[in-house]
Amino acid sequence: QVQLQESGPGLVKPSQTLSLTCTVSGGSITTSYYYWNWIRQPPGEGLEWMGAIAYDGSTYYSPSLKSHTSISRDTSKNQFSLQLSSVTPEDTAVYYCARGRFYGSSRRRDYNYWGQGTQVTVSS
Repeated sequence: QVQLQESGPGLVKPSQTLSLTCTVSGGSITTSYYYWNWIRQPPGEGLEWMGAIAYDGSTYYSPSLKSHTSISRDTSKNQFSLQLSSVTPEDTAVYYCARGRFYGSSRRRDYNYWGQGTQVTVSS
């Protein structure tokens, strides 16, 4: 059973960088052909796919977020991370990590394993 767990600060100030880590257990992030995704849900809105890192380390980003988003991984710890720079209050959301056979979807059913989500609030 694959499990994902998000971690990181719950409060970030505007203009700072939001950093989150997803720790994976029960399966390796290098296993072919899985994609490890970051998805968020602002209050009162739907899911928004942000980006992903593939089993081979390739990265993919939402065009609307690409300029200030970075995803990386640490295979020795079986973790992957999200950095979102220059945040604004509009980046307030529940942030999820999820595993799927592909990337780019904002539909929950397209990913077979999800973390529980972590609330991040951007406020001064």
